[in-house]
Amino acid sequence: MSVRVTSEIGPLERVICHQPGPELSVVTPGNAQSYLFDDLLDEEASRAEHRTFRSVLERFCHVEEVLALLADVLDLPEGREFVLERSDDALRSRAEGLDAPDLARLFVEGQRVELGPARGESLVDILNESGYLLPPLPNLFFTRDAACALGERVLISAMAHAVRWTEELIMRALFTFHPALENAGFVYDGTVDRRVNTSIEGGDVHVLRDDLVLVGLSARTSAHGIASLSETLFDETPVTDVLVVLMPLQRSAIHLDMIFTMLDRELCCVYPPHFRGPTRLPVMHVSKRREGVEERPDLFAALRDVSCPLEPIFCGGGRRTQQEREQWGSACNMFAVAPGQVLAYSRNDQTLAALERDGGFTVTPANEFLAGSGLPAPNERVVITFRGSELVRGGGGPRCMTLPVNRRDMAW
Repeated sequence: MSVRVTSEIGPLERVICHQPGPELSVVTPGNAQSYLFDDLLDEEASRAEHRTFRSVLERFCHVEEVLALLADVLDLPEGREFVLERSDDALRSRAEGLDAPDLARLFVEGQRVELGPARGESLVDILNESGYLLPPLPNLFFTRDAACALGERVLISAMAHAVRWTEELIMRALFTFHPALENAGFVYDGTVDRRVNTSIEGGDVHVLRDDLVLVGLSARTSAHGIASLSETLFDETPVTDVLVVLMPLQRSAIHLDMIFTMLDRELCCVYPPHFRGPTRLPVMHVSKRREGVEERPDLFAALRDVSCPLEPIFCGGGRRTQQEREQWGSACNMFAVAPGQVLAYSRNDQTLAALERDGGFTVTPANEFLAGSGLPAPNERVVITFRGSELVRGGGGPRCMTLPVNRRDMAW
């Protein structure tokens, strides 16, 4: 099945995820900032929460695992050669003799420095320090960041931080060599376009329709990155309009999907202070039909101009303190498996109450959903909740942890 994603909400058929594993143990209080974490995650608790999340997804679609896909690619001579020639000497020297699954795990989980006893106790031993010869990838479970599908083509992110560049390489390899991920080519390839002040990450890119893309200009996605992507989209895809939200440089809003996600044909969830009132964010409209850029009064006016009107449901409900608390807890970062059927963290009570009250959603805990045998009716609005108290410490939610590669087209 070829890659095809033409909306944020079309019925999900296939998605790429990664269950967090031993790579999380690299993060310590001393290096958390370097690895882009605000807190430490417990491996077992994270895996348990992610298993529940994945179990829900599997009711709706086929779930691909990054490690399995990477092992498949590394089992191909051309795939193995592609990856290793772009890797450092330390990894290449250890790759010989490893089978594909072990090499895939080495890429993701890394390898600690091994100190031999030949010369006795070393200074590193005495100081009780340790390091990694091959650094792990603790952010990999946020698969959305490193790539995204736009129509039948793929964007390979140009990650803003070097600690995540290996994730780009993995995604480039998967979408180049894996037969199950056949696509029409790259609209952007961050692995080859490494320029100063040029970055773009999948969490900032939202495919609202086959002709309409919404992008956040953020700490992780630059104006140069958006301009390059827009040019290719206009030249080589059906996209005719790109809306750009100028994001605040805040840790709580590193990507657009931390303050906005689409839930249904006419519904979205937003963090209110950024989209209404005096603190609303600037929005720009870039169109294939005209030159230059137009500023719009707000996101909702811009969406109406391109015949995509959306009504907001407020993250955190009506109180500012709850809005701030729940936005920090990734309440806006929901993931649609079908129109009006979304996954969310159970911790964000006020956002869930707003979904019930203002959107007509039924809140269903994951354990109740999994205990049943059926799926929601096509026109039923439901939010399936799962515990994410550990996962959220990584700074993301259900949308961050999913990379859709097939959704059924929507009839607008």
